Amino acid sequence: MPEPGGRSAQKRAAILAHGQRLFLAHGYQGTSMDMVAAAAAVSKQTVYKHFGDKHALLLAIVDEALAGTVGSFEARVAELAGTDELDRDLTILARDYLRAVLSEPVVQLRRLVIGEANRVPDLAEAYLQRAPSRMLAAFADCFEALTGRGLLDVPEKNVAAEHFAFLIVGRCIDEALFRGGPAVLASLDVDAQAAAGVQVFLAGYRRP
Repeated sequence: MPEPGGRSAQKRAAILAHGQRLFLAHGYQGTSMDMVAAAAAVSKQTVYKHFGDKHALLLAIVDEALAGTVGSFEARVAELAGTDELDRDLTILARDYLRAVLSEPVVQLRRLVIGEANRVPDLAEAYLQRAPSRMLAAFADCFEALTGRGLLDVPEKNVAAEHFAFLIVGRCIDEALFRGGPAVLASLDVDAQAAAGVQVFLAGYRRP
């Protein structure tokens, strides 16, 4: 009899979860499909059936890890374009964005991708397009819409998006890559960091 779809989906989820844990712990070279299969309690054939090879599995893990976080923030940024409380809502978004970027799973995944960039360049490109580039594009569209509403004065939306993102997370994400997300969060006043970044951004881009 064919395997029920629900059971197959559970196996796929187990492979992704345990694969992510192993890749983060041992790196790309140090993780084998045998290790993933054993940790997920499935056969190696099942792993290959779902993902083809180790390279495809790692790409799927990156997709799975980023989909929820990036997708939810894209939706929030789109909603921000309609705000009537720009200072408040932009500061709330900045605070939550900073916490998300510094969360340990995100920092670990970024470390993994950077560490394997020379050996798996398409993984680095996939991460770049699915996370930083998507968020910058979302910020750019939002700031363009806010300019159209007369709340901002943004002559170049992509530049403004970069300014905003790096005012909020630039120094912090660099520190997190070396010290770890929890260590940075423990020593950081997230509310103050977000508020200061938004204040500088609006000083440059708020319509007089």
